[in-house]
Amino acid sequence: MEKVDVIIIGGGLAGLTAAIHLSKGGLSVILIEKNSYPKHKVCGEYISNEVLPYLESLGLNIDSLQPTTITHLEFSTSKGNTIRAELPMGGFGISRYALDNYLYENAIENGCTIVNSNVENITFDKDTFSIFTDKNVTFLSRITLGAYGKRSNIDYKLDRNFIKKKSPWLAVKAHYSGSFPNHLVGLHNFEGGYCGVSKVENNVINICWLGDYQTFSQYKNIDAYQKTVLYKNPKLKAIFENANLLFEKPLTISQISFSKKNSIENHVLMIGDTAGLIHPLCGNGMAMAIHSAKIASNLVINYCNGIISRTNLEKEYHSQWHFHFHKRLKTGRQLSAMLQKKQFTEVLLRLFVLLPFLLPLLIKRTHGKPITLQHAS
Repeated sequence: MEKVDVIIIGGGLAGLTAAIHLSKGGLSVILIEKNSYPKHKVCGEYISNEVLPYLESLGLNIDSLQPTTITHLEFSTSKGNTIRAELPMGGFGISRYALDNYLYENAIENGCTIVNSNVENITFDKDTFSIFTDKNVTFLSRITLGAYGKRSNIDYKLDRNFIKKKSPWLAVKAHYSGSFPNHLVGLHNFEGGYCGVSKVENNVINICWLGDYQTFSQYKNIDAYQKTVLYKNPKLKAIFENANLLFEKPLTISQISFSKKNSIENHVLMIGDTAGLIHPLCGNGMAMAIHSAKIASNLVINYCNGIISRTNLEKEYHSQWHFHFHKRLKTGRQLSAMLQKKQFTEVLLRLFVLLPFLLPLLIKRTHGKPITLQHAS
């Protein structure tokens, strides 16, 4: 049975980016993904420009996908009171349908093997990982990266703490046609949740919202919930009433957990949402996923080249994950808890109006600095 350097479980942003990076680093890589490309995913589809230098250093030309250029944030309370601010670093809008497929094609071009299958179990013994799939095929590797997203049956197999707890969050996403500024990402509060709105390529509007499942379950369907709950925010009502659904029906995902997750489980390095999910309020999960792939890939290349031991690899990955993302995740959780309170949201907005420099400062706490391939961490 062939043993490769790295197996990546999951072909989202983090997994595909790591596959390209590691393949370019001369390692043999197998990526196991249950779905085929291209595919839509529940996602806000806004990415901070912090990752552009790194993606360019991997030979990726994001401009070829014709993303929108996003420079400003609009925030509204559940009452529709609104404030706008310039994004300190800016970002771009691109659909996961286009971006994931582009990364997938580049991963193959760089020599990565893509396997369409479900992973059923992972074991680690004698410095080797065994990956068992639903097609009765077992793969062996020196390193395994977990990049399978927000939650999976693998989390049960690994006995991860967060998977044992129920989560109240439901996420819904769809694409629309209509009029919306290209340069703007909107974050609109409603009772029990938040809704992000931004343009992606081809003049398409992406609307993705996160709501409390217990509240949602009181309504017959998504449309009824949106019209009854989201429409109480007049900004959201105007956006939805002037947009036409392009999907047959919205995409949904439930049981989304924002609880703390370990960045390493049974020697598997977790990247992207598998390691920790940044709250939609921060609007920067895609950049964080890409950055985590970069951190893991640099360390894995050093390990496979005999520069560091497995113990040091895991210690350094945990340290760098905490350094780059702990504050961002903590800020998201804190803001989420505070903004569930209507009165606090209105007070916060008035504070931003009186002291407009505070909002960009808050945005910076949820964004990183520009990263490159050669950057040490």
